[in-house]
Amino acid sequence: MRHTLGPLVVVLLLAAGLTATAPAPATALPTLPTSPLGDPPGANDWSCRPTASHPTPVVLVHGTGGDRTNLLQRLSAGIKAAGFCVYSLDYGNRGLDDIAASAGELKTFTQRVLRSTGARKVSMVGHSQGGMMPRYYIKFLGGDSVIDDLVGLSPSNHGTRITAGDNAFTRLVGFACTSCVQQGAGSPFLTRLNAGDETPGAVSYTQVTTRYDEVVVPHTSGYLAAGPRTTNITLQSKCPLELTEHLGTPLATPSLSITLDALTHVGPARPAFQPRCL
Repeated sequence: MRHTLGPLVVVLLLAAGLTATAPAPATALPTLPTSPLGDPPGANDWSCRPTASHPTPVVLVHGTGGDRTNLLQRLSAGIKAAGFCVYSLDYGNRGLDDIAASAGELKTFTQRVLRSTGARKVSMVGHSQGGMMPRYYIKFLGGDSVIDDLVGLSPSNHGTRITAGDNAFTRLVGFACTSCVQQGAGSPFLTRLNAGDETPGAVSYTQVTTRYDEVVVPHTSGYLAAGPRTTNITLQSKCPLELTEHLGTPLATPSLSITLDALTHVGPARPAFQPRCL
């Protein structure tokens, strides 16, 4: 499951967040195909109705280079099995386009979920850019009124420092991937997103990172400012033998366990919660 992305998409995913100064592409990237696998297991059943015990539908948000299915299969199946209505979307030309525009697409999809289910709010579980991008929706597009929990798995909240400066490589990446530039540490996009309150609204924020993340570097840049509605967890602090890296975070057993803990009670995942490690 970790290797279902094509080689070009893998390169773009690994480049996500690596550039802080590359210019935006002069022309739009051609529309890329999404996965032929369709929806992840249990997701996008538009006849699903939330129950009294699980009243909040869950929206899965893929990362840069991904789509509504890739790397999200285990999360989708596990959250559905726990009793939730689950939904997953494609956005932003595999997440390569402008993040603010992608957040607008997420808003539109969320409104459809709310209309279909009759729910008052949704929760979101996102990988990489998908853990960070909903924060734009929350902060600038009214998402604070309709999002209960946001769980980020290896989220690019503060970007990455792997590649900095204006050089040929970062320029090349910038021509292929607008969002990669925006996810660079210190980029204007992230500076604006993180200015002031990093966790606005009544949303509960859970961030799950891995010490072996080779894309979001350092992995602690996925953390958000401490607060009563914020939990930051590194997988190895709970499961010392967990070797998962960036792509594997949404597939890892403790990631699913922590996600379900966040979704099944008021507030973020409990800092003292011990997830399943195998």
